[in-house]
Amino acid sequence: MNSFDEIYVLNLHGNSRKKEKCPDGSKDENVFDIRQGVAIGLFIKKKDTGGRTAKVFYADLWGLREDKYKWLLRNALTTTEWGEVKPKSPFYFFVPIKGTYWDEYEKYWKITDIFPLNGVGMTTARDNFVIDMDKTKLEERIRLFKNSNISDEELHQSFDIRKKKGWSIRKAWNMLQPIPDSDLKRFIKPVLYRPFDPQWIFWHDSVVWRTVKRVMRHMVQENISLCAMRQVALDEEYTHFLVTPYMVDNRAFLSSKGIIQQFPLYLYPDESKGKLLVEEASKPERTPNFSKEFLKALREALGTEPTPEEIFYYIYAVLYSPTYRKRYAEFLKFDFPRVPLPHDYEKFKNLSELGKELVELHLLKHASLSETEIGFPVSGSNTVEKVRYDEETRRVYFNKAQYFSGVSKAVWAYQIGAYQVLAKYLMYRKKRELSLEDIEHYMKVAKAIARTIEVQGKVEEVYGIVAMG
Repeated sequence: MNSFDEIYVLNLHGNSRKKEKCPDGSKDENVFDIRQGVAIGLFIKKKDTGGRTAKVFYADLWGLREDKYKWLLRNALTTTEWGEVKPKSPFYFFVPIKGTYWDEYEKYWKITDIFPLNGVGMTTARDNFVIDMDKTKLEERIRLFKNSNISDEELHQSFDIRKKKGWSIRKAWNMLQPIPDSDLKRFIKPVLYRPFDPQWIFWHDSVVWRTVKRVMRHMVQENISLCAMRQVALDEEYTHFLVTPYMVDNRAFLSSKGIIQQFPLYLYPDESKGKLLVEEASKPERTPNFSKEFLKALREALGTEPTPEEIFYYIYAVLYSPTYRKRYAEFLKFDFPRVPLPHDYEKFKNLSELGKELVELHLLKHASLSETEIGFPVSGSNTVEKVRYDEETRRVYFNKAQYFSGVSKAVWAYQIGAYQVLAKYLMYRKKRELSLEDIEHYMKVAKAIARTIEVQGKVEEVYGIVAMG
């Protein structure tokens, strides 16, 4: 806008990923054989117009491909009915946003303003070395690395650690030397590696590229946190929300764009920093991670201040509302989610109770998960070979003979971000033998997802289709 004097955007639509249709409901086609929508942009720059700010104009062209071709052949810049849009900070939309729910959505509370302490998930830069499903194997690998008296090149090869600019394998080795072998286990902590798939990480600055202690130190204590994302790819449906009691890997949602942001519910005081990795350390006093401004606004809206957990549960329920996700789908793709303030205490309480159930389901702590309808009827090697779903029998096969039964298509297809939970969990274990714990975990996750879908329906009954703020 500072470089041009006039900008014209002719939106030809045709985005099959968004399943676009004409305003009258008729078929809309792409002008090319691609799935992504298409637009024509005209950028006009005139001589000697310093201090410019462009005027921006917009027009739509809907319909069948041949009709669009004919219209484009017959028309020019001067014969097109343009409407002026007025892009403004911070997003500078080049499309009209009036009537798109933006006016109500922008008044909601951005989660970064609700949870002032937040940050990105950890970056290991070497997952296969510092993260493992088996805690004992991880400890043995780190101990072997620490006690290896070989060259840098041999360390890279022996432990399959790729070279990375700005990181020295010898420096990492040196940093581990002062730690007694018996103390290595103190640095092994649970991490949410993928949705519903916690694993183990050797959480130490020597081998983890970014430990993000500013946030993660609060997650090695008793805590829960919200995981979300600031941006996702335009062709992704925004389902990037999950609760976890653990530190989190920055790519846990497998989204093709952007990384996870973690929002702890509680903060622990700095004086405990030196004791964070001591199992016997007494639990320091913690404080809720809510801004004073948000709590003040919430008190004014409800006439009372709920408990930190009740607030967290309410937020979680709203974010799991299908109506919320659909209504604000486009806005969720380019900035942090926003949450409406409740103005009805009973509605708040109802949503908070449903949010509590969702949290307990996703932490796999809900009482209903002890009795699951998911079956595992055939004994065998328990080795994951090829994963496939049979819709007719509702079975998830992981080798030729063995399967989990009673899995509906909706549960099988359920995604957190770009991660299809039930498929990916097994695929990550290809050529591995499932333990009894793995099998029980999988059955619980399947039941948790099935119940999540039911609870999301109940959230709809409370949240409804009317904006709350």
